[in-house]
Amino acid sequence: MAHLISLRCALASGAVATGLAAGASFADGAEPVVTRPGFPAPLRARDFMPSDPAKAELGRLLFYDKILSGNRNISCGTCHNPRFGTSDGLSLGLGEGASGLGRERRSGEGVDRIQKRIPRNAPALWNLGATSIAVLMHDGRISRDPIYGNGFNTPAEEWLPQGLQSVLAAQALFPMTSGFEMAGNVGENEVIGAVRDRIDLGWPIIAKRVRAVPDYGQAFVEAFDHVTTAEQVQITDIAEALAHFMVQDFTSFDSPFDAFLAGDQAALSPLQRTGADLFFGSAGCSGCHAGALLSDQKFHALGLPAFGPGRARRFDPYARDVGRMGESDDLADAYRFRTPMLRNVELTGPYGHNGAYSTLERMVRHHLDPEEGRATWTPADLTLPQVDWLAPIDFVIQSDRLEMARQARARDIYLRNDLSDDDIDALVSFLTSLTGKAAREQGSRVPVSVPSGLPVDR
Repeated sequence: MAHLISLRCALASGAVATGLAAGASFADGAEPVVTRPGFPAPLRARDFMPSDPAKAELGRLLFYDKILSGNRNISCGTCHNPRFGTSDGLSLGLGEGASGLGRERRSGEGVDRIQKRIPRNAPALWNLGATSIAVLMHDGRISRDPIYGNGFNTPAEEWLPQGLQSVLAAQALFPMTSGFEMAGNVGENEVIGAVRDRIDLGWPIIAKRVRAVPDYGQAFVEAFDHVTTAEQVQITDIAEALAHFMVQDFTSFDSPFDAFLAGDQAALSPLQRTGADLFFGSAGCSGCHAGALLSDQKFHALGLPAFGPGRARRFDPYARDVGRMGESDDLADAYRFRTPMLRNVELTGPYGHNGAYSTLERMVRHHLDPEEGRATWTPADLTLPQVDWLAPIDFVIQSDRLEMARQARARDIYLRNDLSDDDIDALVSFLTSLTGKAAREQGSRVPVSVPSGLPVDR
């Protein structure tokens, strides 16, 4: 019962919120906020889904509990950790079978070693609870849509459970079904075996595991009105708890830029203000990084250097990643990826859908001149742990000259390429003004232990 007691203490003390509590203080008052000409409207608490503290604190335990993985050896927090800006600090992650965090993560040994790098960079989780967000993932494969009768268009199609309240909760279910992320290899556990039969068959196994832990069962009864006994806990309740936690801890609008939008003229340094004027002005960055979330929520081709296994389709003969086209089946969407939101971007590198660049400066320069970026890019730009048995395929895609030409032609971004080094310094400085106080201080608490008794990656 220790975890249940600590959860109650956290609720009683009010020590549950980080980003929301910090951000709401200057942008959510009774008086309407006047939008600065040329700049986006300020973010406010009402722009986000409400978060219930009891559900969120339950979600915190689940987020860091490896019980949600097939082999009980990886948690959500392993690859989305506050130490790395809610990402993992790697260009391409090492999922199920690996151990450790960030640059210290190792690929495992023997039969338990990883079989493949995670094909895409682990996206940061900031502000995913915004009510204006309708689509998630680099290729948008999870979205709000009535097409299947359950409110969402996801890889589970009509097999997605009914009753999910948000696209964020729907997204939380899918790492559990991915063999390379959390489910494990075929033959290792009952979850991956069930998922291979049909994607929705693994979730009830995970839900049963969770509700069988007494502290979890009691916590669900106390947090969810419709749950009166532990036996009633379903995977949708687990997903909702995870979503409430992410909204509570990873909502972020307490940065210097947010203070500037709210009227504090001195919140930005002179260099940051110069960068902001470029970003929202002649540099053209806000053409895609638009609105209060600094993303148009659309898909664009940047012509990033290609490497890694890629998120290949079933019929792709080699490691390529066609981006949005893999979801839409529209040739016009080839090599396009979702515009990321930029709050706390300073903390969330490496950058790009495949983590091609480890610094903001290199990523900014690529936007300005993709051809030059590809020509000067080397593997030294990556943060990519060495995995000897995967090395032969890490860069195999670059040996296909026709594929490289196709990717080079797929370009949607044409920005000014005459910016000076001083201009680029100013843009990078502005991007650091998007870092929130709570995020910089790693204000989201990682629990020391979880109800399952499994070790916590900290």
